[in-house]
Amino acid sequence: MARRDVLLGITQAETTKPERPASAGYAARGASRSMLSSIGELAAQAAKAERLLEGETVVELDPGLIDDSFVSDRMDNGDEAFTELVKVIGERGQDSPILVRPHPAMSGRYQIVFGHRRARAAKQLGKPVRAVVKELQDRDHVVAQGQENSARANLSFIERAVFAQNLSDLGHDRETIQSALAIDAPMLTRMLSVTKRIPDVIIRAIGAAKGVGRDRWLDLTLLIEKPSNLTKAVELVGTETFKSAATDDRFDLLFNLLTTSRKPKKGAGARPTARSWALAGKSVRVTTKDTGNAFTLALKAKDASRFGAYLSENLEQLYRAFSELEEKEAGE
Repeated sequence: MARRDVLLGITQAETTKPERPASAGYAARGASRSMLSSIGELAAQAAKAERLLEGETVVELDPGLIDDSFVSDRMDNGDEAFTELVKVIGERGQDSPILVRPHPAMSGRYQIVFGHRRARAAKQLGKPVRAVVKELQDRDHVVAQGQENSARANLSFIERAVFAQNLSDLGHDRETIQSALAIDAPMLTRMLSVTKRIPDVIIRAIGAAKGVGRDRWLDLTLLIEKPSNLTKAVELVGTETFKSAATDDRFDLLFNLLTTSRKPKKGAGARPTARSWALAGKSVRVTTKDTGNAFTLALKAKDASRFGAYLSENLEQLYRAFSELEEKEAGE
């Protein structure tokens, strides 16, 4: 079988556009069209990432000679999925090789293009790392790294947004970033809007927040742009209550604080406000009403009773975080 050009998917990404067959009797619009397009793009990126490994010799490398990529694509490393990966590799070995390139600055060492978690798991187990070694320039490196992560679809929105910001900070153009993340120009604009408007210290303090999607991060940017809210946010992320919470809960603590701690101006009656939104892929519907001297929250879901009980049990923790901020403000 003729040897394929393993970089074909990258080097021709800018010039070759796949033909789209006309759909019979159905015109995808809005969210449907966007979702179908995303699925198709992820499949294409998966194929491109796989082609980088096809027909190449797999070698075993000492993990001590392998360095991380020059651009980070993850925010949390000690999650349950990684623990499970270590267990699987320990029991049956490393099924798929990672991709590395000769280190551009240090002779005899290698730099990971993709497969950081597999490399870290092998190192933790004291095993050699199965890898394909390939010469890649920086642009091809970041595109391959981003495409592999897009194909696996295991990064959260904010991790992908931070990755995009990191690439931008390193001087990569928008076309390269879009190719790496398999996204269009409007999505890249939204991602960079979040990372530029929310301070990095806040994003890092929240973490990967796997259960928090694009829309809620965009909502947070609107809240945090107010100087008084930014001050509250910085204070909250420094509290032990915040630090000890899980990453998704940290986002909720901050979002809820900035949403519900608005105080009416003196001498003016507080107008009732109501909000409604969906959680967990629309499986939970939340409605709140604030009249100034009373605040009500309603949940609609199959497990609304149990979820409500969970919230009730954790109200003390939420109120403690709120009180810490109130005390700090009173002392200023």
